[in-house]
Amino acid sequence: MVGRPRDEQARNLILRRAADIASRNGLEGLSIGGLSGELGVSKSGLFGYFGSKEELQLATVRAAARIFVTEVVQPALSVPPGLGRVWRLCESWLSYSQRRVFPGGCFFFTVTAEFEGRPGRVRDAVAAASLDWRRLVERTIEDARQLGQLIESADAEQVAFELIALMEAANGVSLLQDEAAAYQRARSAIQARLRPLATDHTALPWASS
Repeated sequence: MVGRPRDEQARNLILRRAADIASRNGLEGLSIGGLSGELGVSKSGLFGYFGSKEELQLATVRAAARIFVTEVVQPALSVPPGLGRVWRLCESWLSYSQRRVFPGGCFFFTVTAEFEGRPGRVRDAVAAASLDWRRLVERTIEDARQLGQLIESADAEQVAFELIALMEAANGVSLLQDEAAAYQRARSAIQARLRPLATDHTALPWASS
């Protein structure tokens, strides 16, 4: 029992490094041998934690999801439901990508492109995380509509699709072109998409800016 907290701490450190690597090189870029050399841990020690490359990949997806919740979801949930939360959710995502919480930008942007056409347990885990994110954005928009802060005809699924596309575009352009301005362009585009849907423009979080 004495060694368990230390083992858990070591496992978390390994997974944090694995998520950083995967954000740049993809989950297929992970290997127990490669991680053991980089972290100075024996292969047998790492194998004891994960057992196989697939289990390492799955554990890395779960670890990245926990970080994503901390960096993106929790800050948004600190804001009351409504248009302010919609904006905070988008802003938190853009900040998470721009600050390079993962060195390769959004972890899930990278691994989704890697696994979207490949069946299996890892793809299912990535797809589930992506679906959870999309549904959260949809639900946040729908809450704002139900509260009367967005027009009645606002289609939460469509608006969520567009906002996520704008955020992911900023992530991709910033990585490929090394263009930090992509994030401000995304913020402006998100504002432009939400502004005509708002029932009270004074309630917009950026109205005074």
